[in-house]
Amino acid sequence: MKRLAIILSAFVISFLSAASGQEVRVEKDLLGAKEVPASAYYGVQTARALENFQISDIEINHYPGFVEAWAIVKLAAAQANTDVGAMKPEKLAAIDRACQAVLAGKYHDQFVVDWFQGGAGTSSNMNANEVLANVALELSGHNKGEYQFIDPHDDLNMSQSTNDSYPTAIKVAILLRNDKLVAELERLAASFRTKGDAYLRMVKMGRTEMQDAVPMTVGQEFHAFAASLDGEIQLLRDSEKYLYTVNMGATAIGTGLNAPKGYSERCAAQLAKLTGKPIVPAPDMLDATWDQQGFVAYSAALRSTAIKLSKIAGDLILLASGPRAGLAEINLPPVQPGSSIMPGKVNPVIPELVNVVAFRVIGNDYTVSLAADHGQLQLNAYEPIEGLAILESQHLLYRASIALRSKCVDGITVNEKMLQHYLETTVGIVTALNPIIGYEKATELATEAYASNKGILEIIREKHILTEQQINELLDPVKLTGLDTSKYSPNK
Repeated sequence: MKRLAIILSAFVISFLSAASGQEVRVEKDLLGAKEVPASAYYGVQTARALENFQISDIEINHYPGFVEAWAIVKLAAAQANTDVGAMKPEKLAAIDRACQAVLAGKYHDQFVVDWFQGGAGTSSNMNANEVLANVALELSGHNKGEYQFIDPHDDLNMSQSTNDSYPTAIKVAILLRNDKLVAELERLAASFRTKGDAYLRMVKMGRTEMQDAVPMTVGQEFHAFAASLDGEIQLLRDSEKYLYTVNMGATAIGTGLNAPKGYSERCAAQLAKLTGKPIVPAPDMLDATWDQQGFVAYSAALRSTAIKLSKIAGDLILLASGPRAGLAEINLPPVQPGSSIMPGKVNPVIPELVNVVAFRVIGNDYTVSLAADHGQLQLNAYEPIEGLAILESQHLLYRASIALRSKCVDGITVNEKMLQHYLETTVGIVTALNPIIGYEKATELATEAYASNKGILEIIREKHILTEQQINELLDPVKLTGLDTSKYSPNK
């Protein structure tokens, strides 16, 4: 009776579609028959997901790397299944052609499921299975939907479950994108070093708690920015190691039901070959199927990077404040007018943009934390939102780093006269006199300077405490700031 109902349903759908002039094909699943656009490479389960999950309008193809990751995972699975004798070589060849086409940038528009979805990623997995199956069919001379030759379930999902293929696809996408993010952060750090080299011996006042502190050089400040980014780069490299273990072959909950012996090891080896990353099977598949450590650790590294970039951006905004009523120590390259009412105003829009990105990335990390915390028993159903949050954070940090480097840091100049004015009038430089006149005498000078609103150097000259030659020696950046020029070789 159920089979008859499906046949009748398919007949009705076909009749109505023909009457409307819309070209469709009819596919069926456990819920019955459903029409699918004849031109679509996706199938019935994707069509249902399109009806159920119209939420964010962000399709999984919004991040091409995720689509490519699906092709890599499905190709690795097919190769592993062939290696263990579960798949015929001719089917592997057809699936290989389909995956290579997707890796070449084709058919991405067919990966259409919304990132916001229930079902732990089943809709995305079936979207990938259906598209790759139909592409393989067409490239093999068959029609879309002729699944008796290549089937989304029996062939593209062979030895798999969404519960192992979906997190693996996310991990592959993150790993491949991490290389691009790290490379761009390295270029940004190099830009800061180049700027530091240009102003290595230019003395300025340092500040702690927004109060005058002790002297440093502009070069030291910019080299410190670069060094701080080096730390984030290393953290991103270290955190990706938590993504190297995959649970392919775990199938539904980690017991490996329906996965042939040797499949898991061969699939991980194929993934390592295709990605160039040392991917290995998880030591405990039950743990790996619900555990979210890799996503949590990597997202935390992205958050740390965002915080660092935001701190640097905030410093650049402060150092460039003014230009007449702020610190005005540096000039940021003007990229657009800053006000619709105040003539001549130019705002620090690029560092502000970096802060906006940082706020979003920090929020995304909280999303990952919540999703990781709310999985139940043998599966975490919230991996789709984790994947979206992490891939978005990667993308935003990558783009923001490019903008900060090319539209801001590379074009920064320094207001040398303003720096000299601060050195001449600050009280903070008195600290450098401690070894010469002692702490008590230096404190007396500082107190007098504050009371009289004079600079320390002005009082030193009035009281003839030091000669001009001694003052010049005192202001030597090597003596004043502990500058070690050998430490700051160009782009070290």
